Amino acid sequence: MEQIRVCTYDGPGAQPVIRTVPWPKIPKKAALIKVGACGVCGTDLHILKGHWPKPLPWPFTLGHEIGGVLVEVGSEFSEDFMSKKLSVGSKVMIPPLMPCGHCYYCIHYPESANKCLTPVYYGRYLGFDKAPHLWGGWAEYVYVDLDMLPGTKIYKLPDDMSLRLGALSEPLTSCIRAFNRATRAGGFKWGDTVVIQGSGPIGILAVAAAQEMGAGRVICVGAPETPRLALARKFGAEATVDIEEVTTPEARIKAVRDIVGGFGADLVMDCSGHPSAGPEGIEMLRDGGTYVEMGQFTDAGSIQTSWHRICTKDLNVLGSWGFTGNDLPLGVDMLYRTRDKYPWLEMQTLYPFSEEGIGRAVADAMAMKTVKSTIVPWPELAE
Repeated sequence: MEQIRVCTYDGPGAQPVIRTVPWPKIPKKAALIKVGACGVCGTDLHILKGHWPKPLPWPFTLGHEIGGVLVEVGSEFSEDFMSKKLSVGSKVMIPPLMPCGHCYYCIHYPESANKCLTPVYYGRYLGFDKAPHLWGGWAEYVYVDLDMLPGTKIYKLPDDMSLRLGALSEPLTSCIRAFNRATRAGGFKWGDTVVIQGSGPIGILAVAAAQEMGAGRVICVGAPETPRLALARKFGAEATVDIEEVTTPEARIKAVRDIVGGFGADLVMDCSGHPSAGPEGIEMLRDGGTYVEMGQFTDAGSIQTSWHRICTKDLNVLGSWGFTGNDLPLGVDMLYRTRDKYPWLEMQTLYPFSEEGIGRAVADAMAMKTVKSTIVPWPELAE
């Protein structure tokens, strides 16, 4: 029987270990996905640094930004959750969050199923010990079973969509949902001036999402210049502010205000994951503007601030946590529609599926040498 390789970590600070598991039996409502590409998310890095605020089932397999292809399906595994037909050979992605479907939020507020009280996450809350051991994207294959985990969402990608592009649909959808949160709150409209704090993968994706969703001007604050800020400008940011050169909050606030002119930006979105971004970002806003926090996905600590500024500036302040399955078509459609408009694949630095390759992917992402480290177990599938 064919063996499958899967990467696990034993805890924060540990090194990747590749293990082998047997090819699983595929029940009637299950499938096996061959992974073409899987991104290294900032959340993965924070988990490996020990920042995740909840217990985790070490050892487990990280990786939730998955683009793959179905290689085996059960007899009743025939369509995705949007009723698109699936079969062997279909290109798919799976969002990491699987809501339970029966808790308070799932029943009463399905648009907030991302806040399910008992969620299961691929690449996070499913330990390696749970058979068949294929619960994360840093592996050759991922297993899905709609009987075992009925909250699982499978989303069919266009047949001619690159799996590297498909692997970006999860993080891009998070950005789209954050802007939609602002729109629904009356804090984002066509032509608005937007400042993105952070030039990592989420920041770069947010630069593109802002433009596609109607922003008039987009400015990006982050570092380093190479490769990140340079890529932000390629994606359409009209100006960037390098925090390694403009080193104080006061100077950065002035630099942004000098660029946007007038009384400040209409919307500032934090994609940085650094707690200090908040107090700095609200001072980049005009009075009555909107601040969206979507970057503090793990607990990186607290800072001292004054909420008086929120009150006196009459601000909207919104949090955005991931997305729900129903948001996914927006991310996939934006990527597919603009596949030749933005240099999406320039975001990705590819790494082989080996202990050394995965270790380098993580280390380079932590050192900000890459924008989106991407692991490719099967390089012939990735393109």
